[in-house]
Amino acid sequence: MSERLTTTPPGVTLGPLALLPDGGARSFVLEMKAGRFHGFVVRQGNAAYGYVDRCPHMGLPLAQELDSYLTQDRDLIACSWHGALFRIADGHCIGGPCTGARLKPWPVEVRDGNIVTA
Repeated sequence: MSERLTTTPPGVTLGPLALLPDGGARSFVLEMKAGRFHGFVVRQGNAAYGYVDRCPHMGLPLAQELDSYLTQDRDLIACSWHGALFRIADGHCIGGPCTGARLKPWPVEVRDGNIVTA
């Protein structure tokens, strides 16, 4: 069984920004020699925010359903297991069982219309 990684190398193209609708989120799984990485990206306009897919409360992936990372109004990231709520721009938990904690950032950027690991 491979190790679950919490970082990726820079320069990996994940796909075009258009892959995510504005105000949407998508999970990404990268299989690397050292193990498997699970992360997700949230799009807001021309900006992309990436996080490791692991809630700081219990260490579980945030979404129970594929790509379901956001609240219904798409203003916050939500853990579907215990209801923790996180700001999109910085991953800071503003409500729920891990208030004050943060999601682990996954550095991504938009370069030439593509989402790329930074």
